[in-house]
Amino acid sequence: MPKFLVVRWHGMHQLAAFVIMAIMTTALAWFEWRIGLIALMFMIGFSVYGFLAERAFRKDLKTYLGTISYRVKKAGNDVISELPFGIILYNEDKTVEWHNPYIAEILGQDSVIGQTIVELFPSLHQSKDKDREAEQQVIVGNYVFQLIFKPEERILYVKNITELWHLSKKYEEEKLALGIVMIDSLDEVTQGMDDNQRSALLSKVTTEITEWAQRYQLHIKRLTSDRFMLITDLRTLRQLEQSRFVLLDEVRELTCDQKIPTTLSIGFAAEAESIVELGQWAQSSLDIALGRGGDQAAVKIGGRQSFYGGKSNAVEKRTRVRARVVAHALRDLIKESSNVIIMGHKMPDTDAIGAAIGITKAAHMFGKEAFIVLEGINPSIQKMMEMLRQDERISKRFITPEQAMSMTNQKTLTVVVDTHKASMVKEPRLIGAQGKIVVIDHHRRGEEFITNAILVYMEPYASSTCELVAELLQYIADRIVLDVWEATALLAGITVDTKSFSLRTGARTFEAASFLRRNGADSMLVQQMLKEDLEEYVRKAEIIKHASVHYEHIAIAVTEPGRKVGQLLIAQAADTLLNMTDILASFVVGERTDGLIGISARSLGDMNVQVVMERMGGGGHLTNAAAQLEGTVSEVAEKLKAVLKEIDKEEGLFE
Repeated sequence: MPKFLVVRWHGMHQLAAFVIMAIMTTALAWFEWRIGLIALMFMIGFSVYGFLAERAFRKDLKTYLGTISYRVKKAGNDVISELPFGIILYNEDKTVEWHNPYIAEILGQDSVIGQTIVELFPSLHQSKDKDREAEQQVIVGNYVFQLIFKPEERILYVKNITELWHLSKKYEEEKLALGIVMIDSLDEVTQGMDDNQRSALLSKVTTEITEWAQRYQLHIKRLTSDRFMLITDLRTLRQLEQSRFVLLDEVRELTCDQKIPTTLSIGFAAEAESIVELGQWAQSSLDIALGRGGDQAAVKIGGRQSFYGGKSNAVEKRTRVRARVVAHALRDLIKESSNVIIMGHKMPDTDAIGAAIGITKAAHMFGKEAFIVLEGINPSIQKMMEMLRQDERISKRFITPEQAMSMTNQKTLTVVVDTHKASMVKEPRLIGAQGKIVVIDHHRRGEEFITNAILVYMEPYASSTCELVAELLQYIADRIVLDVWEATALLAGITVDTKSFSLRTGARTFEAASFLRRNGADSMLVQQMLKEDLEEYVRKAEIIKHASVHYEHIAIAVTEPGRKVGQLLIAQAADTLLNMTDILASFVVGERTDGLIGISARSLGDMNVQVVMERMGGGGHLTNAAAQLEGTVSEVAEKLKAVLKEIDKEEGLFE
């Protein structure tokens, strides 16, 4: 723009000259009128010239500004037409009123005016953010677009991010994934085999693992005779998840002719912050798979933990080496402690109480005070507690959570029995205390775990925690003598969890029961603890009456809305349903006395009810699991059926 257009007072010099000339003309006329007349004529001529010049200037300025407006308008139209992103103006009904040429170009149409935004981008049907300011990605043909809504102005900006999207996807897919494959209980499986048989078995399993790795383009490196390391990317790991880690079934079927089929445990991890953390995640995933009984894969991708497989029971260990090692470690921890606090899970059962009494006995053998955390008695342990009150020495060992907290110090040993989840213990504050923590449990390990435990003894093959404690007592000292009530409490825990030695029993279960029997366990007292009231039996029959059969072999019973029943009754009804002809798994849903909706799940081993309950927010064993949820019985029952349908679609319900 010319400089004279930006000079604010460009016309003031003419006005000043006119004033000066008028003054001079007046002065000249005062002295000589003829000279004054000449000056006046000169002043008039100058004024006319100035007026004409000013008018010409304004005309030129107007013309110039007109060209500027035209150029700006033309540049704006060109910019809007040539912009590398689309602009859509829409009305209240989301109908397109105007768009720039880029929209017609990317959509392959001459004009989309009159069409709705959802018609242009069908994937917006599933979006909840299409009515408010948000950024969304949609796919149209071979292109990926980013939509930026401005609802107040009713403007939609459309950006082509296809190249960036593919680059981001490639980056995500090529993230490093690390896995570890381990042959479960190799010593147990090959026990009794000669070197040739052992080598042949290992060669067969190794070949199967290697072929599987080649099939999915995995880099495999053998670490030990029973352990392999796998390196791949996130894309391949997701393919393995979609295949449900078929290697687990292939190896089990390959060795099914053996007395004990060979199984694998797999731990995978991806999307960690560093390589070191990735390795820790992979090892942790393997530990979880082993803690859940093996024959399964545990996958941790970022914050998500998933499990696959787990269709077989944990292999019972024939040797007691680990039991002996754990017993000696527990003995040393007890000796170093000032006192021992034992607690089980919320709403404790016979197994938790019996195991706690067994640990109390171990502490007393080394002169340490031991107490059991218990607050309130639920129906499942009512008869047991009534009998234990006859022994004053045992009954005074039960304390409240508040008393336990007041007794806790830096040298206190806290023993958690029959659970490994911090959220399920009776007093979570004891877990965060400064003392040492020991975990003894027989459940399959879940994602949640007490991470600060100094000693962990988890054996999913065991029938009950009482079985594990009974074994530990045999090795914790040279000679141990249990009194009748202590031995009976431990035997009661085993009896209840095995349904009178009919489920989940192995050779070591009977050996533990034999040890307790030799120490005076009274089976008649156990039977008295397990006796049912007639009213309870009738109420259980009422629940069973509402059962229905699904998938030909699954019984689901749902209690009447508004009718509250105890957790023990729900579990007993599930046990009874499992005894029915052609029933391989049973689920009972009922409203508990505390207002939560309880689910008890049972199976004969053909179906993994633990996986079902984990998807419902619970956990447990392959044949025995449970969950507690909020809501109504009908809502929970529908959710259960949806989970069963989902599992049936993914991998089938039965083995």
